[in-house]
Amino acid sequence: MINKKTRNDMRKQRHKRIRGKINGTSLVPRLVVFRSNKNIFAQIINDENQETLVSASSIDKELKLKSGSNIEASKQVGELIAKRALKKKIKKVVFDRGGYLYHGRVKALADAARAQGLEF
Repeated sequence: MINKKTRNDMRKQRHKRIRGKINGTSLVPRLVVFRSNKNIFAQIINDENQETLVSASSIDKELKLKSGSNIEASKQVGELIAKRALKKKIKKVVFDRGGYLYHGRVKALADAARAQGLEF
């Protein structure tokens, strides 16, 4: 019997492959995106010290979103993560799409972060 991998298993495999190639440093940290069915999350991580420098999500109280699973919510999370990063003097990051396609909510988050001044 052939065991077919789930979409999430395939995504995790892609993410592992991507992580082998990109790495966040103290000078250029990694912007990670995690997308669930109901929300979207973003973190800026320094992999050298294994610490999260900045985070934002559609759950954050200051965004006051009705739904966290649409493109509009992703844009707002992208803007929020960029503002928080610029406050901590982080201008340049490496984008880690988390194994997801660069499309839809992931692309909206990335474009909004770029528009606010993050470079990647």
